[in-house]
Amino acid sequence: MYKKILLAYDGSASGQKALLDCYDIAQWSQSELRLIAVMQLPVSSLAIDGGFYDETLTNSEKKRIQDVLDAGVRKLADAGLNVSGELVVGDAVSEITRCASLIQAELIVVGHQHRSGWAARWWRGSVSKALIEQAPCSVLVVITH
Repeated sequence: MYKKILLAYDGSASGQKALLDCYDIAQWSQSELRLIAVMQLPVSSLAIDGGFYDETLTNSEKKRIQDVLDAGVRKLADAGLNVSGELVVGDAVSEITRCASLIQAELIVVGHQHRSGWAARWWRGSVSKALIEQAPCSVLVVITH
């Protein structure tokens, strides 16, 4: 069914649930899994004027994200799955769709946490919603409440 699956993984509760669902699908279909973690570009690096760039903060965030990614890859590899991981930097939707196209993924799996208030839904765009519009393949959105 799905021979190549891309999981956008951030270690959150919805990400953990997506990891478990991805495990089930990959085990059933003998898929090759690619986990990616997307590190957003720091706002200060986009507009140095009037802002500041703290390389130490950026490096510590990159290490934190890499550690989360490595833990997810280890969990799936220890279960006997064919899995690799990659940390990418940039806009989440752009990087997920780029990686999916690059590896010719047949399925993208992402976690999604429902936001409680209308202001939270309005203020922050939905990665999963935008991803569905731009994805080169099917998208499985794993929901947590």
